[in-house]
Formats: sequence, structure tokens, C-alpha cells
Amino acid sequence: MSHVATLICNPQTPMLDEDLVGRALQLLPGAERPIWLAPGLAADIAFRPTTEGGVHRARELLREAFAGVPIDVIVQPSAARRKKLLVADMDSTVIAEECVDELADFLGIKDHVAKITARAMRGEIAFVPALRERVALLAGLSVDVIEKVLARITFTPGAEILVRTMRAHGAYTALVSGGFTLFTIPLAARLGFDASEANVLCVKNGRLTGAIEEPVRGGEAKRATLVGLRSKLGLMPVETLAVGDGANDVSMLAEAGLGVAFRAKPAVAAQAHARIDHADLTALLYVQGYRREHFWQPTSPRASSRSP
Repeated sequence: MSHVATLICNPQTPMLDEDLVGRALQLLPGAERPIWLAPGLAADIAFRPTTEGGVHRARELLREAFAGVPIDVIVQPSAARRKKLLVADMDSTVIAEECVDELADFLGIKDHVAKITARAMRGEIAFVPALRERVALLAGLSVDVIEKVLARITFTPGAEILVRTMRAHGAYTALVSGGFTLFTIPLAARLGFDASEANVLCVKNGRLTGAIEEPVRGGEAKRATLVGLRSKLGLMPVETLAVGDGANDVSMLAEAGLGVAFRAKPAVAAQAHARIDHADLTALLYVQGYRREHFWQPTSPRASSRSP
């Protein structure tokens, strides 16, 4: 079949059943028997659009059919679903927090900084100037605070499973951020990423200076990282997957073979190839056709959603 619709719900509330899948079957032309990727959680329905624009129409019909139901619907070509490169945003994507906001908390200005962050992520103000403004407010903060912030960080449910499963099946994984290497380096290692890229905070005498090393990495740098890795690995665009939530992720998501807006700001979700609003990050595995039994399983008591 030429296309596949994947229905996914949150693992904490497994509610996908035959009736809900049947609702989708009625809307998809030439739909085949569903394939269950995980009972109660995820199912694939292969189908073949009969008219030009049929894919878009199928996507819209499914979203309308499941409006008000916490089920994500992703429609895509059946070919090349299994991706060989994952490029993921960090703040509010693979981790729950915004690190710059957490740093500001130690100066008593978290609310002020968080408001700037929110506006930048919604695309209301340019990312790079907003980042410079927020970092300038951190001048004088001791770098010892970094470890305290790291202790606060929580991984988004499914993040580690996503990264380690894709790596186990031969994909290359990179964490890219408009945030800071003081966070991306240790967090990328703990989540299992192959590589990471982010901005470098300037430090003098053990304290933040309020500046960032040039060039400052924004949305275009994220896109360039994806393009560079794709070229280095000899991949076609369709073989790449990107995930993010903010306005500075839009160009990266557009560049990927499949760009996924994860619990994203409305303007970002509207521009992405696909969106995940309810499920956790394991949804990106189901979207690629992985079955739950093929997921990487942690060998230690620490779950992927716990603090690192």
C-alpha cells in the first residue's frame, strides 16, 4: 500500500480498541486490516488514496474523527518509514524543563525569564536576541548551580527508549539545542545520543559572564546540523527524522523526511509534517513501524522518565 495511518495513545492511558480503529477504517480508501504494534496503544492501517490530495483529506478526516479523543494520528508514505537519523531538540522535548528558566530561578527571576522563553518558543520574538537577553540576566551566577539544575531535570517519558532503540537498530542520533553545552553534553550521554550540539556559555572565574560564545546557535543552526549529518552519513532526506516543540525548530522539522512537532506550540504544530499531542516519545518509534517488543528495555531500576 502507498500510505499508512498510525494511531497512537499515551502508554499511561491505553484506550485504543477495535471500535476506535474501526472508526478510522471507515474513512480510509482501500484500507487494509489493521496491524497492532502494541495492544491498546498503537496500530497501523495501510491504505491507498484514490485521488490527488487524498492523503491530506485522509489526515483531516481522521483528525476530525478523533477530535476530543486523546489519540494521535500520523499519516505518511509507507516507504522509508524506518529512519536512519534522529535529530532531537532538548528543552521541552526530550526533557521537561527549559534550562535557562531553571538557571534564572537561582537568581529569583524565573518568572521574568520564562515569559521571554515562552514568547520566543511561540515565535512572537526572534530566538537569538531573546536568548542573548536572557543569558545577560544570568551574569554573575556561579557555575556550581549547573549541577543543581541537572538534579532537577526530568526526562520526557519515552525519550531514552526512543534514542536507544533507534541506535540499537543502526540509526545515528543527535541532540541539538539552542540551549547550552553545560546541559546537552551530560544529558545526551545519559540518554544515549551519539552526539550533541548547543551554545557555549562564557564563564570567568567560575561565574557566568552573561555572554554566549559566537556564533550563537538558533533555528538555522539546527537545520544545518541535520543537513550536515545527513550528508556525512550519506542519507536521503526521507531517511531522516526530527522532533521539536518551539519556533526555533520549524526549519529543522521542515528539512527532515519526517518532522514531528511534540506537544508543540500551535504555530509550530501547524507547520510540521506530523504532530504528537497526547502520546509520549515512544510514539516516534510506532510511527516508524516498530512493535513494542522491539523497544530497548532499561536494565537498571532508573526509568527513562526519571531524573538523570
